[in-house]
Amino acid sequence: MASIKVVLRKNMMKKDGTIPLALRISENYKTNYKWLGQYVLEKDWDKVVGKAKRTHPNYRKLNNFLMKKLTEANDVYFDSKDESITPKQAKLKLKGPGGSKSFFAVAAERIKGKYDRGTFSVAKSELSILYNLEEFLSFKSSLPKNEVIEGIKQRRKNRVSKARKSEYSFLAGVDNFKKNKNLKFRDIDEAFLEKFKTFCSAYLNQKKRTISNQLIFVRTLFNIAIKEGIVAPKFYPFAGEKEKIRIGSGNKIGLTISEVEKIEALELEEYSSIWHTHNIWLISFYFAGIRISDVVKLRWSDFKDNRLYYIMNKNEKPLSLKIPDKAQEILTLYEKDKKNNNGYIFPFLIGTDSKNAEDIFRKTRNATKLCNKYLKRIALQCNIEKNLSNHIARHSFGNIAGDRIHPLMLQKLYRHSDLKTTLNYQGNFIHRDADEALDNVINF
Repeated sequence: MASIKVVLRKNMMKKDGTIPLALRISENYKTNYKWLGQYVLEKDWDKVVGKAKRTHPNYRKLNNFLMKKLTEANDVYFDSKDESITPKQAKLKLKGPGGSKSFFAVAAERIKGKYDRGTFSVAKSELSILYNLEEFLSFKSSLPKNEVIEGIKQRRKNRVSKARKSEYSFLAGVDNFKKNKNLKFRDIDEAFLEKFKTFCSAYLNQKKRTISNQLIFVRTLFNIAIKEGIVAPKFYPFAGEKEKIRIGSGNKIGLTISEVEKIEALELEEYSSIWHTHNIWLISFYFAGIRISDVVKLRWSDFKDNRLYYIMNKNEKPLSLKIPDKAQEILTLYEKDKKNNNGYIFPFLIGTDSKNAEDIFRKTRNATKLCNKYLKRIALQCNIEKNLSNHIARHSFGNIAGDRIHPLMLQKLYRHSDLKTTLNYQGNFIHRDADEALDNVINF
């Protein structure tokens, strides 16, 4: 059981000699203090009973106030459904519904944690959500729509420009939000979320899945805040029949065998950026749709005994695959540049510091953007009307695999944790049953 007592914080004495009073909440060698906003002289305080002496001019009123605060603190422990409540959580609960921490501050702490652990892609996407929320809060519906959209684009462009000139860093953005108190958790209700969804669709031109991902982030932050006692559960906007997050399953379209063959047959100038892009996309396809960001980071040391050994960046799962003959032909083209490419197969990470995870992330991201740019040109040259992108290599493998490969084997190739994920994913590319059913009705 926690020990709760009103104490003097002598180390915080003011110039006039008065000392602040605080609730000291201690349990299992963990202690937190909640300031009570009251100050007394040491001579007017009875530290044994934790009350003001009669010598204090308002000792009755002050002692009644302190008794009320002690009762509230004890009620937090006795009434809490969570028996493992910590002193820190008790302190936050005593600050009342909504707490003292803003939504942005809690979010910034989470993003900083992701950054410190090296999960840069997640940290970056979550920081982008905060910028979107900031835009929404400052949004003026009285302005013409095109003016609002142009303003958002310009501010985003300015951030990118400053970042490139090293005038503005990722962590500077995080720190700014940590100080931002413009949004409290209790302000985020169903009406707020509905308006935010409309704003994202109309002014940010976001698709339903992107909007859902942002709502999931807001929900995650709420769960963290409730657990830490920052906000009361009654303010949770996703409970019961309130806001429902619906994740749509968009169509995943892959290339056909003939379309892949067109890409394979394409002749390009050696060592040009489009030539490297062409080879990277095919390597991704030949190894069951390895993500392009992982292909860019492949090193010669990842290949042993005619096999590829690597750890998928997204879920940190190890993978071992035989090197297909077609993949070996591409790898052979790069063997003479082993020393020049700093151990990497492809030349996009030359000059990176192998110990600087953020530098590797940044240059990998730039490489994937460049690849997406040149894949559009490859599609034109091959007369492929589908949206040829980095990720379509994975969809193309799934499309060609169809129902010819057992789901358990596909699960292994895709590195999915759950077979259900594989079945749902592959369901995008298996149409035979539906096609036969349609023919049976139409072709009677």
